[in-house]
Amino acid sequence: MASYKLVQHTKVAYRLNDYRDDHTMPNTPTANVRRAIVSPTLVAAALLCGCASMTSPPGTSPSQAARAELAPSGTLRAAINFGNPILATRDGTTGEARGVSVDLARELAERLGIPIELVTYTAAGKVVEGIKSGAWDIGFFAIDPVRGADTDFTAAYIVIEGAYLVPQGSAITRNEDVDRDGVRVVVGRGSAYDLYLTREMKKATLLRAPTSQAVTDMMVAEKIEVAAGVKQQLEADTKRVPGLRLLDGRFMVINQAMAVPKGRPAGVAYAAAFVEEMKSSGFVAASLKRHGIEGAVVAPAAR
Repeated sequence: MASYKLVQHTKVAYRLNDYRDDHTMPNTPTANVRRAIVSPTLVAAALLCGCASMTSPPGTSPSQAARAELAPSGTLRAAINFGNPILATRDGTTGEARGVSVDLARELAERLGIPIELVTYTAAGKVVEGIKSGAWDIGFFAIDPVRGADTDFTAAYIVIEGAYLVPQGSAITRNEDVDRDGVRVVVGRGSAYDLYLTREMKKATLLRAPTSQAVTDMMVAEKIEVAAGVKQQLEADTKRVPGLRLLDGRFMVINQAMAVPKGRPAGVAYAAAFVEEMKSSGFVAASLKRHGIEGAVVAPAAR
């Protein structure tokens, strides 16, 4: 059995180095045995952060600067958002965190050769708040210009869709019909949908539930005309709550990326290159398949 180090953070505790023994996925890169060739994509990702000379390709050992910036304390503190079930959930039996963002965080810690601490949240807005208190070193949430004030993003690793949910008898039949006078739309506070609709809606009234998981129940309880959120989650709600239907199509595309606090150029450059390799190697696709996620697709390579 591989040696391991136990890392605990409030409700989260697990062994880092035995993860590869028990949960190996197809095409998982192994940093200690594989030598990577620097592709134009990886170089471009580093150059975009203005620090190509400060980091190494993920297939090789990370530079001291990248390791220090991604884990200043010596432990990689990864923010995990349970508010988006496409990214992370709790195992029904063990209660442990699982999902594509958890897999990526663990793989990154493996590459850096350091222990990992999962800092868990119930909503994306709370993850973003955590950056102000220095609670985490990497996060996983949607790219948005408002969040960019405090955060540098990699390119997206997965793409998901935002959808609208309405009562079965609603006169609203198209996404274009939502932004009308007298229509109220409930979203999860601080979510990507909240930020996007705050900018884009001109006539409808935006209401906010405490978390994204609460939007459907709030819509039903308060007889709100529309709920907005992750398409997969709202689809599940139509099976849980009778008398609801999804509008066809989507009102936005959400690019989910890895985030690093501002002021860590070597760290974000390494993370950007890491994400590109995780996509091209099949790691992200295998993780989505293993966790049974159908509401997301692997994002295209960064340009």
